[in-house]
Amino acid sequence: MIYSSTLSAVVSALAAECIDNTSKQKWQQLYQSGELRPCGQTVSPEDRMTADCWVFARLHHGLKPRHWHALVAKFSTHKGRKVEAIGKLVPLVATPAGPLFLYKAVTTWAIPALKGADGKRSTKDLLILPAPFYDMNTWESEGRPEQTRRRWRLGIHKVLNEMVGEALVEAETILCSEGVLVGEAA
Repeated sequence: MIYSSTLSAVVSALAAECIDNTSKQKWQQLYQSGELRPCGQTVSPEDRMTADCWVFARLHHGLKPRHWHALVAKFSTHKGRKVEAIGKLVPLVATPAGPLFLYKAVTTWAIPALKGADGKRSTKDLLILPAPFYDMNTWESEGRPEQTRRRWRLGIHKVLNEMVGEALVEAETILCSEGVLVGEAA
């Protein structure tokens, strides 16, 4: 038992491939990360990395492609995988909106605008879109009413959120069968 919830397992596994294993300064070497287990023991960073990589592989193999892509688009910190997942999700969403609108709606769902991203926080390793990308007025050229565009965006985001919900349910089934969730027996 390693993870406290399905979401923490998914986020940790998706972040594992972006963890920097380079040399650290002395104060960084002294810091011991690790998540407390129910009996008070900690999981070593090496064991946690191994578990994260293993969970990544199990979920990638065990989930339907649309579920995997939804999780990667929403939670991954790997820029390339996130962009690829967005591209795989776009054709899966049925909407009366045009292709540009759909693409931008999916992209802004996966990469939401960040507060403070205008220089007040470190964004070196984050995938950030230019501010005009979030302007719905640029998402289609036919001049539809704002109410229509909001309804389309809401519908697209609803479908994507449902995919994430389904994916987390399936991921929980996989993780429970492997016995890596706290409080779950194998």
